[in-house]
Amino acid sequence: MKQMMEIEFTKHCVAISLMMILTCSTTAVSSPHVTAMFAFCDSLTDPGNNNYLSSLAKANYVPYGVDFNGGTPSGRFCNGKTFVDYIGELLGHPILLPYTSPFATGTNVVRGVNYASAAGGILEDTGRHLGERFSLSAQVVNFESTLSELRSQMGDEEIVNYLAKAIVVMSLGSNDYINNYMLPSFYSSSYYIYAPKDFADLLINSYTRQILALCSLGLRKFLLGGVGPLGCIPNQLAGGTASTGKCVAYANNVAAIFNERLKSLVDDLNTNYNDNDNDNDNDNDSRTIFAYGNTLGATLDILNNANAYGTDSSSTLFSLTLLFLHFSYLS
Repeated sequence: MKQMMEIEFTKHCVAISLMMILTCSTTAVSSPHVTAMFAFCDSLTDPGNNNYLSSLAKANYVPYGVDFNGGTPSGRFCNGKTFVDYIGELLGHPILLPYTSPFATGTNVVRGVNYASAAGGILEDTGRHLGERFSLSAQVVNFESTLSELRSQMGDEEIVNYLAKAIVVMSLGSNDYINNYMLPSFYSSSYYIYAPKDFADLLINSYTRQILALCSLGLRKFLLGGVGPLGCIPNQLAGGTASTGKCVAYANNVAAIFNERLKSLVDDLNTNYNDNDNDNDNDNDSRTIFAYGNTLGATLDILNNANAYGTDSSSTLFSLTLLFLHFSYLS
């Protein structure tokens, strides 16, 4: 599983590295180019926020965490580190604390915070049947609380520069499908009401509002991860609509529609909110940049070309099953 997470991480490194190259200032090489990282995600990067919530979506028990921090389950929905943990390592940063951790205060939050919450989604209602969770808008509110702490530790100019050099990792949307759109008996925003393209538009419109809210608070560097292959997770496979060893095409297709909309959003944001034309050499670190992470393509490449990654298809499928294990009881 650790190998699998490292593979996934390398796929995301391309986008992160691009962001770092584009934001490096040639005149301020002695200052840190990435001051902090803030993660707004779901269960794939939840570091234990849901441990402190009344929720069915938790992973603070074995076998989760067997390869992390001495084998004690942390609340991560995998046996080791998440891709956000690996990005932090690349940046030379400590592992981000969960927002709900009692230690996430004072100077401990200066290098960033992880707000990710299992069952959380872009839409407020998503994951409601699983109990408490932080939706994206709630995660943004939680960031505002962190920002208040940071402002108490920095001057006005310092906090502006700090936020402009921080990286924002956002990866949401999966729960909006498997814990909303595909559950018509629970949600009025299901496929009974919305065609796939209309639902993707609904998600993107809501997503855009929250992204721009973070921009208005001073954040400037964004990595937006797409939705993975939803048709390959246990609760979709358990429906029996796909051939043995195959993923559910419909679920992957609706995920692909969302991802196409997200890629278009990234292009639009870079066109409309990128102030590079006004930059000079001393302003490079304050550029507004958006990058897209192709989670779906990366994971399908692992499934379809397992041997290229040093493992066989059966162990790859087993590892992916572990990665998405937390969804298996939701079908």
